[in-house]
Amino acid sequence: MGTIKTTNIEPIANNGTVTLGSSGDTFTLASGVTQTIANNTPAFRAYMGSTQTISTASATKLNFDTESYDTGSNYDTSNYRFTPTTAGKYLVTTSVRLSGAVTITNVQLYIYKNGSVYNRSTQGFNGDSGPMITNTDTVEMNGSSDYIEMYFYHNQGSNLDISGSAQNTYFNGFKLIT
Repeated sequence: MGTIKTTNIEPIANNGTVTLGSSGDTFTLASGVTQTIANNTPAFRAYMGSTQTISTASATKLNFDTESYDTGSNYDTSNYRFTPTTAGKYLVTTSVRLSGAVTITNVQLYIYKNGSVYNRSTQGFNGDSGPMITNTDTVEMNGSSDYIEMYFYHNQGSNLDISGSAQNTYFNGFKLIT
């Protein structure tokens, strides 16, 4: 076994591919070595700072107006949307807690991409107190003009309140390492 000492390793051709080892090989880092790997950024988490009232039978954008964190300044608290600056696949999740006891047959939580429905989660509640609905999906984003928003719909027949809470009503996402 030998030792190779170098500052840079670059491909011979300009194809950008360097392969270390082969299937089944193990690479061990010596004690004190710092490893730099790709990370899941940009990433954000936003939540509702106060209760939002949703009218019946109308898909309404959710007002996630407060950030827990935003690694790339990609979440807009005034437009309630995430616009990444890095292209890739993103995992996005939203969770909504309804206020009070709710009996309702049709609650829908939407992920919108570029102003159109991308995904929908549907649920009904039968007198549940403070019920929650969640929606999660992966979304391919171009990194410059694509954006994600969350919408909510119900058919209760009267207004419905969504609890403003960092713990229960939030919207988050991050870039997947692919």
